[in-house]
Amino acid sequence: MRTDPAGIAHLAVRDAAGPASDPLLWPDLEPGGPVPRLLIMDLDQVAGVPAEVVAAAAARIGASDRVVAGTALRPLAPRAAAPLLESLTLTLAREAGPDRRVIRHEDPPAAVAMLAEAFAASPGAGTILRQVLAGTGRLPVRDGLRVESLAYSTLMAGPEFGAWLAGRPPRRRAADGHIPLRATRDGGTIVIELDDPSRRNAYSTAMREALLAALSVADADPTVQEVRIRGRGPAFCSGGDLAEFGTGPGGSVAHFVRTQRSPGLLVHRLRDRVRVDLHGACIGAGIELPAFAGWLSARPDTVIRLPEIAMGLIPGAGGTVSITRRIGRWRTAYLALSGLPLDAPTALDWGLVDEIAR
Repeated sequence: MRTDPAGIAHLAVRDAAGPASDPLLWPDLEPGGPVPRLLIMDLDQVAGVPAEVVAAAAARIGASDRVVAGTALRPLAPRAAAPLLESLTLTLAREAGPDRRVIRHEDPPAAVAMLAEAFAASPGAGTILRQVLAGTGRLPVRDGLRVESLAYSTLMAGPEFGAWLAGRPPRRRAADGHIPLRATRDGGTIVIELDDPSRRNAYSTAMREALLAALSVADADPTVQEVRIRGRGPAFCSGGDLAEFGTGPGGSVAHFVRTQRSPGLLVHRLRDRVRVDLHGACIGAGIELPAFAGWLSARPDTVIRLPEIAMGLIPGAGGTVSITRRIGRWRTAYLALSGLPLDAPTALDWGLVDEIAR
């Protein structure tokens, strides 16, 4: 094991297989929460390690709560590395094929440094993200949403979100009485249009309730053959309404609202009839909810981001469930931990969207 001063600790495959890894995989909590240090494993060494040692290392990593990222500068040996690829939080490699456990990056060490910086700023949120993603991809959708919501509620009461909330500038709230959504019906098709372009279609409480109402019509009426969802203005949806963060009920009340009034669950239930047309910024809820749909079309200008870790949170509109089902928990972890934008071609290549509109 080797520890760098930049919030990175290196864990060798052989060390991870035995108790020598315990100080890193099972660290004592610091006063402020989890240790703000990213664990890195060099997968270029795997080819020379016996298969039983690799399997033991993978089992210990998979059983721990630590965020552990793999790196590969040389082509991966798929069979030799498979157990580790499965257990690691994510893997960055210079060469990557269709394996959704691997993220291609020209400079894995630079990507690791960026992830380490992001993780060190919100180690509680990053660690809880890793815990949640380990389960939500395997659970039924409703149960996954419950797990995500419980974790989100925990983080909203934590110091990382509190620090972000205290340091953010004031935001303009939506005008009272404004309905930020239009729903029209033409025969068997319902068109739902997010209609708050001056606020980039921020996902507010009013937007959530209007979306629920429109989706409930389709859910109750089997003659509705298609639901089309799109957004007006320069962005499909800029994510949660930041002006509302910290202003509503917290704790168990917020959890029950998220789980019992979930547009994501309705989109999932209607998924074979739902098509979403994405464009511009699709941030946070602006991609978490669409990812439940059966078909996602993205214009070439579409930019996708999951920025919640920097706020001391995790995706809370269903993204750990919906996005994971489309691209796997490893690439979902990369999007959330890095907060970096994803362009339309990469989203198509990963399977996060189904087509690029021409």
